[in-house]
Amino acid sequence: MGLFSFLKGKGKSLGAAEASEAPPVEALQKEVADLGLDAKGVDIVVEGDKVTLSGAAVDQETKEKLIVAVGNVQGVAAVEDTTGGDEPTLHTVEKGDTLWAVSEKALGKGSRYMEIFEANKPMLSHPDKIYPGQVLRIPT
Repeated sequence: MGLFSFLKGKGKSLGAAEASEAPPVEALQKEVADLGLDAKGVDIVVEGDKVTLSGAAVDQETKEKLIVAVGNVQGVAAVEDTTGGDEPTLHTVEKGDTLWAVSEKALGKGSRYMEIFEANKPMLSHPDKIYPGQVLRIPT
């Protein structure tokens, strides 16, 4: 359970949303489905620029990927997780960051960057394609 902050003006554009609000539930559900994430058992609710996930996720990894997937969408400023389970470890990419640098900070070794890349698939398509303000899940 927790409230996670995202940069509202950054992330994937799903088109129809006003800049001050998150996209509609249907657009977020489609994004999750397009990514191939199993959201069975999880309800997505949008209130202004906050998205709430409730219910029970298939597993911890899926829950964390759902938080990151809906949070890294333009118009989303926060994701509240009420699905239970452990708190995810997240990292917000800063200007100049690479996955190697994030891995050094979060995992203690830059050479473990592929673990972060794999933990963020399918949201990441290539280890070099990250941007400032993007939130990544850090594997434990």
